[in-house]
Amino acid sequence: MIKKAVLPVAGLGTRFLPASKSIPKEMVTVVDRPAIEYVVREAVEAGIEQIIFVTHSAKVAIEDYFDHDFELETILKEKQKFDLLKEITDILPSNVSIVSVRQPQPLGLGHAVLCAKSVIGNDDFAVLLPDVLVKDNSEKNDLSQMVARYAESKAAQIMVEAIPDDLVDQYGIVDVTRIPDVGESIAIQDIIEKPPIGSAPSNLSVVGRYVLPAKIMHLLENIPKGASSEIQLTDAIAVLQQTDRVEAYRMRGQTFDCGSKLGYLKAVLHYGIEHPKLGNDFKQLIHELKL
Repeated sequence: MIKKAVLPVAGLGTRFLPASKSIPKEMVTVVDRPAIEYVVREAVEAGIEQIIFVTHSAKVAIEDYFDHDFELETILKEKQKFDLLKEITDILPSNVSIVSVRQPQPLGLGHAVLCAKSVIGNDDFAVLLPDVLVKDNSEKNDLSQMVARYAESKAAQIMVEAIPDDLVDQYGIVDVTRIPDVGESIAIQDIIEKPPIGSAPSNLSVVGRYVLPAKIMHLLENIPKGASSEIQLTDAIAVLQQTDRVEAYRMRGQTFDCGSKLGYLKAVLHYGIEHPKLGNDFKQLIHELKL
């Protein structure tokens, strides 16, 4: 079973300036929790027990957030604010551990994944890009389905979603023999990075969730470096396809790109109206705005 997940969080977040100048973009709150917590929750719900942050010296706030704050916990106990105490102690289940490794240079997603090699060892693993929130209210989330499919087939899994045809030139697009049903996995022929509109092999874009075999680390070490000496995960996956089956899993949920300001606002809106305490009042506020 997949028990380890790599979350690359070393990026500077230039799309989110000026806020990301002093706050890690992953720590910007979506309603009342930082965006990164939603991604960690998604992984935990899929059975992940070890979260590996590939991080940067300016991102210690992420590690601190998932650590215990004994002083704060003591104060909340003394003031008998047990609801708040439960909220902060439930951030990370007791069976889940956090490991952090540094990415010394920003040399691509593949390089970030490779930085976690010593922690991954010989284990198959998941990769979750923290800019993307996946909202899925199903009993078994999309990542869980990918993990289950990997256990069954041993085929690497890449999450994809259908996007409008006029946006294909902004994303990595998979080439498949047919469009799979929602919740279905299908073999990938190729991944085309930002194809011109009108020449894309499909409208299925890569979301930022992967389930990969441990051998991908060896491939990342040996593939030729691209522009600016970057190591790209898609290049290693292309080499993997020469010997192994790689599948696209078509997601059921909804994505929000919290690395962009508009995507972040969309996430706040959607998570806000479903918040267990604030949702009804938030809906009323939206209604009062008469948009």
